[in-house]
Amino acid sequence: MQRDIVQRPGINVGHADARPVARTSLPGNLLAPSAARRFVRAALTEWTRLGLPTAVGFSERLADDASVVVSELVTNAVVHAGTHVELLCRLEEAAEDEAAALVLEVSDHHPARAVRSERPEAGGAAEEAEGEAPAGPEEPAEYGRGLQLVGTLAERWGITYRTGLKTVWARLPVDDWNPFPEPSAEPGFQQGLRAAELLAPSARRALRDDADWAGRGALSFLAEASDLLAGQLDEDIVAALAGQLLVPRLADWCAIWLEPENGGPSAVPRLASVWHRDEAETGQLRTVLEQGPIRLPERVGTGPVSMPWPGGEEDGTEAESDGRTGSALAYRITSGGRTLGAVLLAREGTARVPDEVTALIEDFVRRVGLAVGAARAYTRQATISRILQRALLPSKVADIPGVTSSLVYEPSDDGVVGGDFYDIFPCPGDRWCFVLGDVQGSGPEAAVVTGLARPWLRLLAREGFGVGEVLDRLNRLLLDDAMEAAEAAALMVAAAGGQQTADTGQSRFLSLLYGELVPLPGGGVRCTLASAGHPLPLLLRPGGEVRPAAEPQMLLGIFDDVAYESQSFELAPGDSLLCVTDGVTERRSGALMFDDGDGLAMALADCTGLSADGIADRIKRAVHEFAERPPDDDLALLVLQAG
Repeated sequence: MQRDIVQRPGINVGHADARPVARTSLPGNLLAPSAARRFVRAALTEWTRLGLPTAVGFSERLADDASVVVSELVTNAVVHAGTHVELLCRLEEAAEDEAAALVLEVSDHHPARAVRSERPEAGGAAEEAEGEAPAGPEEPAEYGRGLQLVGTLAERWGITYRTGLKTVWARLPVDDWNPFPEPSAEPGFQQGLRAAELLAPSARRALRDDADWAGRGALSFLAEASDLLAGQLDEDIVAALAGQLLVPRLADWCAIWLEPENGGPSAVPRLASVWHRDEAETGQLRTVLEQGPIRLPERVGTGPVSMPWPGGEEDGTEAESDGRTGSALAYRITSGGRTLGAVLLAREGTARVPDEVTALIEDFVRRVGLAVGAARAYTRQATISRILQRALLPSKVADIPGVTSSLVYEPSDDGVVGGDFYDIFPCPGDRWCFVLGDVQGSGPEAAVVTGLARPWLRLLAREGFGVGEVLDRLNRLLLDDAMEAAEAAALMVAAAGGQQTADTGQSRFLSLLYGELVPLPGGGVRCTLASAGHPLPLLLRPGGEVRPAAEPQMLLGIFDDVAYESQSFELAPGDSLLCVTDGVTERRSGALMFDDGDGLAMALADCTGLSADGIADRIKRAVHEFAERPPDDDLALLVLQAG
């Protein structure tokens, strides 16, 4: 089994009792594999330069195969787990029964997502802690055989699961490096080489069979492209994915320009992605292409347009530049009738791209357009959401004399305004008030209620009303506002000649925990609070005793004949008050919830002796670790600890 790894940033050289280790973090996008390859080569180069004993056995073949292995593992983690990736390279000295080895570890933060395997019998290796190289099938699939390559190149490989973490590792022997037999004409071996080149393009030209695109190959390619592009929320990632799918499958190189979203006819397209089958030539190609962005006229439609070879002087489908000849085609990227950019791709050494391939690329570019359009729509929504969130939440919470506070706030979706809100503010009379609320739903509807409730709370508190009176008046205000909204909607429907429905009004109710703190002369504070349909706050005493600090009452905004009551108690030095939203108590793992069987109280009891920050961090981690999937609701918690 794999040992736990001690995190060390950068490339470290161990002493006699430590192994040389290199570690880095990579973003969760399809640019990560190339960065991983460069990082591994840099680590091997550094260890060789330092003259480490194990590095004597390094060879160019080791560097090449380590690059292929890390490329597959990182690609698998990015595509199928969707989180950022941790990469670790470690040298192991030779032992009595084992040769020296290079160990590569790739970790993602979504252990519920299984490592993808392309045939049922391959699943055994993924399910065991350690596996030998799997045997290749007689007729391997066209793509996705990366784990078989890992098994072939590595002495052994396997998977280690930890809480919130999945690590796929591979052990490559350093000395006598020759994992491959002599070149073989076996179909499985040739397909394995092709898969390696698809995942980590090299100077060697990938095998390309245009005739296959007329049948099953085209359908497989479009299905793979749709799966990868669907759900991408960043247009630059869409462009990077598109380039990696096209090269070297259908072209030797490609470039993608994207129009500015709010630009007019005079706006200049941005070169978003450049891919070349030989990574060493990408920089030079980008330099040439940056000199003249392309913008295809509307009249050409979405089909292929013959273009001159970049850097050449001829205008036909075949041009020459730097002694090279080839065919270049351009396609408009569109979505919803709007032009979003253009794709330029080329093949070297051919005067014409087959019709079945040009038609396939047109279908592919159409999918790219849909993905870019969806990513831009999400970006607009996320921008609006961030602006609203900043306006609806306090820029700074007040410091309470004699009380240490710690706040955790995590919206469930960066692209949607959350329903949870909080506030801590001073009031006349040496009082400090705190609020933790949860509006029904999320998005604009929740933003409307939050935008009403938080200013009203501050106004009512500063007018001197008690805790129960503040909730009484806030409840009345919410009901009045909902009634006015319903009447306005009914008038609009009537003016338009429509029929008023029973659901014309908009529900505006929320759960709320509201309280005030008054410092006491001898230390500690007097706390008065009330809970309106909200998870009850918990009081933690220094001895480990935990008890609810309020009584349950009705949600705000439902009934107008509710009289809210408050409870008062002393928060003595060392006491801690934990306030949470239902994103904590109702966090689900299958049929279970986090607070089942007083789960929150038990977790708080384990926090005895911790600071306010320590309690908040431990409760947050417990909530996240309760289930393998990320939280699907807003999460907010506030800890108040008397000094």
